[in-house]
Amino acid sequence: MSIAAPPSRSPVPGFYAVIPAGGAGTRLWPLSRAGAPKFLHDLTGAGRTLLQGTVDRLRPLAGDEGVVLVTGEQHVAAAREQLPGLGGDAVLAEPSPRDSMAAIGLAAAVLEQRHGDVVVGSFAADQVVSGAAAFDAAVREAVAAARAGYVATIGIAASRPSVAFGYVRSGDPLGVEGAPSALHARGFTEKPDAATAREYVASGEYRWNAGIFVARSSVLLGHLAAQRPALHAGLREIAAAWDTPDRAAVVARVWPGLEKIAIDHAVAEPVAAEGGVAVVPGTFGWDDVGDFNSLAALLPSDDDGGSKVLGDPADVVRVQSAGSVVVPGGDRVVALLGIDDVVVVDTPDALLVTTRARAQQVKDMVDAMRAHGREDVL
Repeated sequence: MSIAAPPSRSPVPGFYAVIPAGGAGTRLWPLSRAGAPKFLHDLTGAGRTLLQGTVDRLRPLAGDEGVVLVTGEQHVAAAREQLPGLGGDAVLAEPSPRDSMAAIGLAAAVLEQRHGDVVVGSFAADQVVSGAAAFDAAVREAVAAARAGYVATIGIAASRPSVAFGYVRSGDPLGVEGAPSALHARGFTEKPDAATAREYVASGEYRWNAGIFVARSSVLLGHLAAQRPALHAGLREIAAAWDTPDRAAVVARVWPGLEKIAIDHAVAEPVAAEGGVAVVPGTFGWDDVGDFNSLAALLPSDDDGGSKVLGDPADVVRVQSAGSVVVPGGDRVVALLGIDDVVVVDTPDALLVTTRARAQQVKDMVDAMRAHGREDVL
């Protein structure tokens, strides 16, 4: 007797997936640059860039017309080339970076202007997710919690006490139909020290904060109006003009004066303190590829020594060297002799050599390059 396969799940009605694609990924320099940030790269060897992978997993939830990209004007052309199926009005171009609250708030305000009160979810363009079914289930629960009036986030089961991620603390069950595993969120903590991270993971109450937020547009913008009224007013003004001939003039006048703040600080943290945030436990694999050390976990090991190569393995030769991360990108072979756990990133105009232990400090090297007047390689 055969068992029929379960039917495919259809997109969630009234749900729009917003993808904020910004930042320069400075901890992945010189691979990631301001002009070609990490979301435009294939960092896992999967044949799809991080941006393409994000759209691939969101389209089954939001449908072909429900994915909206918010990115800088300088990245619009590259993003459209990678995403030829994205509609003309599905890309919102920012004239300058104003952090995640302005990007997500703009999308929420524009979508509400176009479609009324809809459920909006924000999903960063530079994350790697495995376990499509578990991701799908978690997002659907977050949408159910959002329809009940909560700002919902997805907390990732921490596989280790990392100091590179923020944490969300969970509380009592939410008790919302359609979100059986959802819990009240008791608060957020930014990147703790190692001892605190170990305590968090041991307690079982804390999960990694993936920066995924889902809410009705009216709820999200209502919280923004209460917490940051000037930012809310500016975004509403821009949204009202977005699909009109006045867009360019209004954006040029209003956008530069908007407060630069992350959605975590503007909405999530204060609303969690008031009991208005829900957390859905996510059981899927997740990483934000924040540095070359975390990139190592996403790449297959070579045959001898556990080193990781992003690129052609034939361009890397090792002797008595193990545990390294190598990105060959120039017209030459990278040779490692007698050194372990290093990071070597070779590009045509810049070469980075550091250790995996110092991977989080690559951002400091970007600052040093800027101080030395070498913006040409940034």
